[in-house]
Amino acid sequence: MEEQIAELVAKVAELEGVGAAAAVTNKMFAETFYYLTIPLMIIIHAGFLAYEMGASRLKNVLSSGVKNILAFAFMIPTFYFFGWWVYWGFPTGIPGAPGPAGISGIEYANSIALGWGESAQYMGPNIADQASGVFFGAFALFAATTASIMSGAVIERIQTVGFVILAIVLGSFAWVVAAAWGWHADGWLVTKFGVHDFGAAGLVHAVAGFFALGVLINLGPRIGKFNSDGSANHIAGHNMPLTVTGLMLIIVGFWGFLMACVIVPGEGWSWFADKPATIYGTPITLSALSFNILMAIAGGIIGAWLLTRDPFWMMSGALAGIISTASGLDIYFPAMAFIIAFSAGIILKPCADWLERRGIDDAVGAVTVHGTIGLYGVVMLGVWGAGFPALQGAAGEAPTINLMGQIIGAVVFFLVGFVPGYAVSYVLKMLGMLRIPRGAELAGMDMVKVPAEGYPEGIPAPAMNLSPGE
Repeated sequence: MEEQIAELVAKVAELEGVGAAAAVTNKMFAETFYYLTIPLMIIIHAGFLAYEMGASRLKNVLSSGVKNILAFAFMIPTFYFFGWWVYWGFPTGIPGAPGPAGISGIEYANSIALGWGESAQYMGPNIADQASGVFFGAFALFAATTASIMSGAVIERIQTVGFVILAIVLGSFAWVVAAAWGWHADGWLVTKFGVHDFGAAGLVHAVAGFFALGVLINLGPRIGKFNSDGSANHIAGHNMPLTVTGLMLIIVGFWGFLMACVIVPGEGWSWFADKPATIYGTPITLSALSFNILMAIAGGIIGAWLLTRDPFWMMSGALAGIISTASGLDIYFPAMAFIIAFSAGIILKPCADWLERRGIDDAVGAVTVHGTIGLYGVVMLGVWGAGFPALQGAAGEAPTINLMGQIIGAVVFFLVGFVPGYAVSYVLKMLGMLRIPRGAELAGMDMVKVPAEGYPEGIPAPAMNLSPGE
């Protein structure tokens, strides 16, 4: 009997050891999973850098790149010091009361999301905490992405300091408010109206796109963009191959962006012990994402190609394909993702042309690709995903996806983007901090504002006064 008891004790100890090892393995998997999303999302910024520099004329190449670099740099500390706190503090709205899931409200945010005091244990090195840093990093890159979306629309005429202020307002406040309301288990848009936006088509892309629209109204068009009769001139960038390559890099980075939207299983903060979930607690798999992302990319490219035959709009169509399906990538079957993305590729250029006819000079089509198509994707989920759970909960109690809720969400995302974009840029305009002087714009921002030249040996021969034999 004693031998049998000793054998049982040994087996229990062995099982406990296996369980402890499995727990460590899962923690390392979860930490590594989100850690890898961060460099993948930085590829998005490499893409925006190339995309916008290629879309700029020679005289403005570096100034466009500098804006992207500064947007990234300023976003990290501002999101650290107050953006992350806003996300956890205000899902239920003002005054920041706790939500039903118990993971929101001012008191909760103060305890986990401040870089000083007791909550600093979650906002700095702590070997007992393998989650907070990588979660913060992924969200900070979401924030930086919103600023980069706005950046492309305003190239070649915006002041650098004014742009940085706008980027901070967008990435560390406006977008974060939308995320708290619509991308959090306690968010009032989710709990009251069943808003579901898994891949952030509305709360990242639409918010950033319509923030950019508000800025563009006050910023005005580039010199030479419009004629006296209102007709528009095409202002070509200096390097279409660089722009198209940049767009492809953004597509690569999207895999990290959407991967970071998945909550891995088996942790104390996970929704489930045995399966991954969305941020709303509804089930999802990386396998489903693989099917749908690939079909969305292809659908968007094909739709844009059929209408335009233009490589810029084809690659923009790839972005539109992903954005139009992003809200429901956890729900759609691949054929549905392809159809929605294809339709987004078809409507993309006509929507951009409609905006241009209203006197808006969006240099890269960001308002349309991210704003219009983002809202299109949010509403489409209300049509094709109606009845699916919007939030994890007991059957019959959890809110479900519905068309009216998605429309309400789309309206809120539009306002959360457009209103602060217009208001802050209007103030900057009144202070003389929004647009560069006319002379600087004509001369080129690189030499006036950077100052450096992107292509110092790229001056055309006639401008160098060379004789035919030289």
